[in-house]
Amino acid sequence: MSQNISILLVDDEAELLENIAMTLEAADFYVEKANNGQEALNALKAQSFNLILADIAMPDMNGYQLLDRIRENQRWASVPFVFLTARKLDSDIRYGKSLGVDDYLTKPINAEDLLAVVQGKLRRAKYLQSQPQPQPKIDFIATTHNVEVGPLKMDIERHQVRLRNRNIKLSAREFALLEVFARNPNKVFSTRQLITVTHENLKDHGSNTDALVRSIIHSLRRKMGNYIENVRGLGYRLVLPEA
Repeated sequence: MSQNISILLVDDEAELLENIAMTLEAADFYVEKANNGQEALNALKAQSFNLILADIAMPDMNGYQLLDRIRENQRWASVPFVFLTARKLDSDIRYGKSLGVDDYLTKPINAEDLLAVVQGKLRRAKYLQSQPQPQPKIDFIATTHNVEVGPLKMDIERHQVRLRNRNIKLSAREFALLEVFARNPNKVFSTRQLITVTHENLKDHGSNTDALVRSIIHSLRRKMGNYIENVRGLGYRLVLPEA
């Protein structure tokens, strides 16, 4: 199971960092070490990991802050995250769980407990990834031929768009995306939802989902202005333009 598994290990205690890394590497895991939260974020930007193990009490960016930054990023949000900590108070544990931590290992860390938790979290993540993920459907009633949002007017049947009395030429995918936003102003849509509108027949979007949607959003902004807002970690929404 450990073959090709990458683990990000974060702790400002050099000796502990080395000892835990040695235990994991002896079990054939690949380990990337970081001495603080910022180094961990830099590592995440450079490569992908199957699991994150992080201390809580670290300078500059503690474990709670690191977990919060990771959970708000779509690329990293699903990576299992385990705290390595000397904090055993119920209040500390509850706070970590409220942020979305997957488990705790309390110091001093027993090698058998460490490997049991790591293997359990990896097994669970693998199981979840193997399950078919139903594509979320965008729910709107497309019965009307005209949509108006402030100064934005769309004639669906004629495939025409006017913004402040200016005609805007859009491609089929740009038009489809704008229609969804216009029918649901201020509602946030994830890229996984939007890709089903713009690339309906694309069977496997994979890691290209964000890039495909982002390209269309960029084109819409260039033609219309910055009315489509990026909601960090969640997706995009149409901000009602002023008349």
